Amino acid sequence: MSPKCLMVQGTTSDAGKSTLVTALCRLLHRRGIKVAPFKPQNMALNSAVTPDGGEIGRAQAVQAYAAGIEPHVDMSPILLKPNTDTGAQVIIQGKAIGNMNAVGYHDYKLIAKKASIESFSRLCHQYDWVLVEGAGSPAEINLRARDIANMGFAESVNCPVIIIADIDKGGVFAHLVGTLELLSQSEQDRVIGFVINRFRGDINLLRSGLDWLEKRTKKPVLGVLPYLKGFYLESEDAVSQPAANTFVSKKTPDNILNIVIPITPRVSNHTDWDPLSLHPQVNVILVRENQIIPPADLVIFPGSKSVQADLTFLKAQGWESYLSKHLRYGGKVIGICGGYQMLGLELKDPLGLENDQPKQMQGFGFIHMTTELATEKQLHLQNGKLNTSSTWLTDGNISGYEIHSGVSTHHHPYQPFAELDNGQAEGYISQDGQIIGSYLHGLFDSPTALDSILNWAGLKTHSLFDYDVYRNAEINRLADSCESHIDINLLLAQAEKFSLSI
Repeated sequence: MSPKCLMVQGTTSDAGKSTLVTALCRLLHRRGIKVAPFKPQNMALNSAVTPDGGEIGRAQAVQAYAAGIEPHVDMSPILLKPNTDTGAQVIIQGKAIGNMNAVGYHDYKLIAKKASIESFSRLCHQYDWVLVEGAGSPAEINLRARDIANMGFAESVNCPVIIIADIDKGGVFAHLVGTLELLSQSEQDRVIGFVINRFRGDINLLRSGLDWLEKRTKKPVLGVLPYLKGFYLESEDAVSQPAANTFVSKKTPDNILNIVIPITPRVSNHTDWDPLSLHPQVNVILVRENQIIPPADLVIFPGSKSVQADLTFLKAQGWESYLSKHLRYGGKVIGICGGYQMLGLELKDPLGLENDQPKQMQGFGFIHMTTELATEKQLHLQNGKLNTSSTWLTDGNISGYEIHSGVSTHHHPYQPFAELDNGQAEGYISQDGQIIGSYLHGLFDSPTALDSILNWAGLKTHSLFDYDVYRNAEINRLADSCESHIDINLLLAQAEKFSLSI
């Protein structure tokens, strides 16, 4: 059977493209179909490490999980990780090739597109279906030249397209009609239908609008997906904006832990704290620029794409004095990856890898450690056990992944946070048990590691929370909803009419 594909494009960012591709991956997997996700070009600071040692967009790793397969670099062949407002690190087929500004990358797109189509072709020869996710909107006029991410890719490989729009934002009919009319005739011809996302209320009240849309565009509405209350799926990129930033403590003895996390301009891999946010006895407070820093049991400094710039930001926001007081009164601190580096004595960048930053900078100084940035990025999946000999941690298996360019050197003997299966010591835990540093993203994903860390942080009475079980259940809930509200057989039949050009 010749391979088939379907591309999901959106009227806007966050219209539901990643979510719908995840659901379709799970639905096809349930039917026994070999399916793989693909995104020709992704711009995100949330990334994942593949078993073959490459770096890809986090959303494609989640979609691969939904499809029941291991993630691979061909699923996310072009990843752009912004390090300034006008520049980004460019990762091609899992490996960083350097930094480019927007103009430089525009010229590089022809080379990048070739790599993207090569990866797509390989997936098509391994799987029955490839589900493709677009980026942003295909109707961005200023980005249409040399487009890789949306219709430029679809036209190159003759891929059918569905367009999804978020009715919760308002203006859904204008979004769909306007998007379609800004496309060329050949691009419009490959649109096989629409999906409306996040609908609340009585579908009968929407019916006249759906009829008008189909008559106006001569395209079917393939489904109207309901708003799923409390739904969770790992974020592709942006940190969700909380409804309010007022700190309200829910703490009562031994049953709620308050965790404060600063949101820096280049925060990366913020899915690290998802298991904490989902835990019923943890209260996560995200602190953004110029917001009051509330009291906490535990402070977590997350990863960063631009460690020195984010460290400068944190110092300007008053975090240095806050940390000193927090530790003086017995509070706990965890630094993850870039956040771990910031807790050291000094950051060195002799090669000038971080644009427009000093060659060296003082860290917060709570760990006797120096970090030097290096050209080669460390990309590893790791497994191990927590260091129970530290007396501060109980037994627990830990797993995670490393994505960092810094090499850290401790100046005094120290207690590691964990021992990896390869025999290496990982991370740091202070002698007084107040500070943990680790290069492992995903360190809260393991139920036993999460249990031990929460116990260390002060949550003495709590139940075991299994993040993987929760995540899998949510993907199933999403897939069930899509199967109930989209005509999947019609969708696949429409897509099968296209013959790929690969």
